[in-house]
Amino acid sequence: MKKLLLIGLVLAMAQVSFAQGLGGIFQRLSFGLKAGGNYSNFTGANFDTEGLAGFNGGLLVNFKLTDKWSVQEEFLYSTQGAKITDNVFGTHKDLRLSYMSVPILVKYRSAIGLYAEVGAQANLLIKDAKNTGFVDFADKIDAGAVAGLGYEFTKGPAKGLGLGARYYQGFMDVGKFNSTTLKSDFKNSVAQLSIFYMF
Repeated sequence: MKKLLLIGLVLAMAQVSFAQGLGGIFQRLSFGLKAGGNYSNFTGANFDTEGLAGFNGGLLVNFKLTDKWSVQEEFLYSTQGAKITDNVFGTHKDLRLSYMSVPILVKYRSAIGLYAEVGAQANLLIKDAKNTGFVDFADKIDAGAVAGLGYEFTKGPAKGLGLGARYYQGFMDVGKFNSTTLKSDFKNSVAQLSIFYMF
């Protein structure tokens, strides 16, 4: 009987500790929404390009490590690419690529709400560029580094609202096509300006 009571007590204490542990984890988690504009281009292309306007939007998950440090993961829909300024693809056109982007960032926020962030980002191609003359213009996977600055309100009725600027530089070759005249080893580069709200 004493053994059963002891086992029951140990299990009850373990359950309480587990619940408190989960509670501590959930207290450190916050979620948010963001949307904004992109200005993208290809770097290292052997054909002439100009910047292309696009947009980004999606969900944020932030895990607080300390009062100033956190890790943030995002799940974004992002349109990017470049404008072609010569007739290398038969005409002047926009080469627009749509990605599901997942940045993972280490974030430092000051007491007044200014923050800096740096990390890595993976992109999964959702929609390829059309009318390029190639069946597959872009590779399905892209990855690179990302860094940004911004401000988030920490007090008052606007608490959780923020504005961020970010730059992404791809490290992987974008092009998947084979061509004797065009190189496929150009990279994605994207400047982003976004508004967000953390709940």
